Amino acid sequence: MSSGGVARAAAGLPNPKKTVGCPGCRSPRRGGSIIFPPSCIIARMNATSCILDDPEIRGAALPLTVAQYHHLSAQGIVPERTELLQGVIIECMTKSPLHTFLVQRLARWLEPAVTAARFLRKEEPLTLANSEPEPDIAVVSGCPEDYRTAHPATAAFVVEVAIATLGIDRAKAAVYAAADIPEYWIVIPEAQTVEIFRRPSSSGYGTRLILATADALVQPEGFAVPPLSIGQLFS
Repeated sequence: MSSGGVARAAAGLPNPKKTVGCPGCRSPRRGGSIIFPPSCIIARMNATSCILDDPEIRGAALPLTVAQYHHLSAQGIVPERTELLQGVIIECMTKSPLHTFLVQRLARWLEPAVTAARFLRKEEPLTLANSEPEPDIAVVSGCPEDYRTAHPATAAFVVEVAIATLGIDRAKAAVYAAADIPEYWIVIPEAQTVEIFRRPSSSGYGTRLILATADALVQPEGFAVPPLSIGQLFS
């Protein structure tokens, strides 16, 4: 400790160079808000507890901007398999064989209905206002060359296959609605159901339809694709 620090300690004065912050990693505070480094704000899907479970700490946490997220990614600080959701870095799950199978089945079913003015992307980013999710399937306007320097800022249709990620995929509904994505599906193989969200607004989707019977038919609005039954999808 410096002589100035010793004098301050002896006088009972705080050390101005000492910072306090995240109790788990001692990251600093700024203006009363905790600055969480990437290792602390990455939310692991299988975690039993998280510092952000505390409402007081959650209210003090500073969300990342998309630009900050990109900077951390470029520096190699953030792991590659992550998404940004409403300013929070989320670590993605490893894709299971069933997950891959369902994504491929849905992509093959949809691709013939994708017009020349649109194309289908699989597990690629959408750069939104305060999020950068990587939906399992997204149908976007234009052609791949349109996105040489930037990811799409919205989509015509998005699908997530939820295997051990249902809570996060449901939370994404608010993100996709805010981006004015007309239709969002959550495919849930464990329950053999599909949740369909439509009528987006800044406050979320206006309708949520749950299809759970084997003979129920799914078909995205505005796509000239033959209806697919729930039984066919999961068979």
